[in-house]
Amino acid sequence: MNSELEQYITELRKLFDKLYAALEGLSEQQLNWHPPAPDANSIFVIATHTLGNARAWILGICCGQPIERDRPAEFRASGADAGPLVASAQALLGEIEAALRALEPASLGELREARQQLWGAGTSGPVTGREAVLHVIEHAATHLGQIALTRDLALANA
Repeated sequence: MNSELEQYITELRKLFDKLYAALEGLSEQQLNWHPPAPDANSIFVIATHTLGNARAWILGICCGQPIERDRPAEFRASGADAGPLVASAQALLGEIEAALRALEPASLGELREARQQLWGAGTSGPVTGREAVLHVIEHAATHLGQIALTRDLALANA
């Protein structure tokens, strides 16, 4: 196993652990609460979107798996409790780890043409496998900050 790929897996595990911790102990109301700001999202929506992005960019774009993504549905997500969301995240992390471990390390520098459906917002374009993984790490870190803030506000609002 390549040390670069191991480092990516280590960072992704840390981010997923932070996601699990942020979801822990929240009620249905807190998970689905929207801050009183235009276009603000609930914790459930942000977590669902973060997982959708990770799945699309690592499994689909970086590893070339036949992944479908319904990004608009990510922003309509809701749930009664965090259990199924955490289970889904744990399963996804296992898939990501297996896919990255099976990846030929030299292929990280090769360009992949990302389908718009996997890309998300903005105009898709070619990216390397390395850029796809790093995008997920940066994207997840950003959204974990939003989840932490939204969690604080939801708990204060309860």
